[in-house]
Amino acid sequence: MKLAEFLGTRPNQLWRLGRQMGLDYAVTGLPFDEKHEKPWDLMPLIRMKQRFKDAGYELLVIESMPPSNNIKLGTEGRDEEIEIFKQFITNMGAAGIPVLCYNFMAQFNWFRTSTTTVTRGGALVSSYDHSLMEGAPLTEAGEVSEDRLWENLKYFMKQIVPVAEKAKVKLALHPDDPPISPIRGVSRILRSADALQQAIDLVPSEYNGITLCQGTLATAGEDIPATIRRFAKQDKLFFVHFRDVKGTPEKFEETFHDDGKTDMYEAMKTYYEVGFDGPARPDHVPTMDGETNENPGYETLGRLYGVGYIKGLMEAAQKELGLNR
Repeated sequence: MKLAEFLGTRPNQLWRLGRQMGLDYAVTGLPFDEKHEKPWDLMPLIRMKQRFKDAGYELLVIESMPPSNNIKLGTEGRDEEIEIFKQFITNMGAAGIPVLCYNFMAQFNWFRTSTTTVTRGGALVSSYDHSLMEGAPLTEAGEVSEDRLWENLKYFMKQIVPVAEKAKVKLALHPDDPPISPIRGVSRILRSADALQQAIDLVPSEYNGITLCQGTLATAGEDIPATIRRFAKQDKLFFVHFRDVKGTPEKFEETFHDDGKTDMYEAMKTYYEVGFDGPARPDHVPTMDGETNENPGYETLGRLYGVGYIKGLMEAAQKELGLNR
């Protein structure tokens, strides 16, 4: 496993802290701060990768997308968005950035009803309560059916997967978070391991796989070690979000890495048993004492805690399985 952290596109304190924690790999977003150039153009991507290299990191994943809501909804402008997406994938390949984490959540991305839920010791986490959405009005997209989203996903994949194959960029599809449907009239189709399987089977390719977000799939009630084995056996496990939750799709909250429903050691051991050697990162960490919670799920202290916890699990799993560190 290549333990990474999500870092901003330019050096900051977390870049330095990551290296001090012994991290060699990075995940980042699109470089929207480049002047006079689009963030999916080749040169902004190359310069961004070089910034990471100069700081001691290998950039393995971009976890961001060009505008894509028309693609997901199948509305006017989707073909123009797909053309931009093709350029983006081609340029990622040319820049040597091997994995794209993307999603097919229409209208809004990961969604929570609270970012101030109190957990252990007064730390703050995000949470979701579906009962608060029962009377919520429709979005401007209106009713969006599951069938419509499946049709749009296939339309998108049929055009993008061949480009990814040529560019040698792995497409790591993230499940819908929360895994419940609909929310404000907008369906969510990627709510389970079976749904992810159905999605990547739409256009079979060695470059069409998944992001295994443990928190989302645990919320959905999936057996995490079994899910790891399922997708690793097919060589479709491209990226991992190593996190945990308490609760159900209707009502759940994020947790510290050692305080959720998943046997995290068993999960880690399974990654080593199946030979997973791709990137993984902690995700959606608690906001801890002294932090502002201006960036819920992504403040600094919880990330330090998460990285340390994961590194300990990695060492323990390697020792139990007799692997060389």
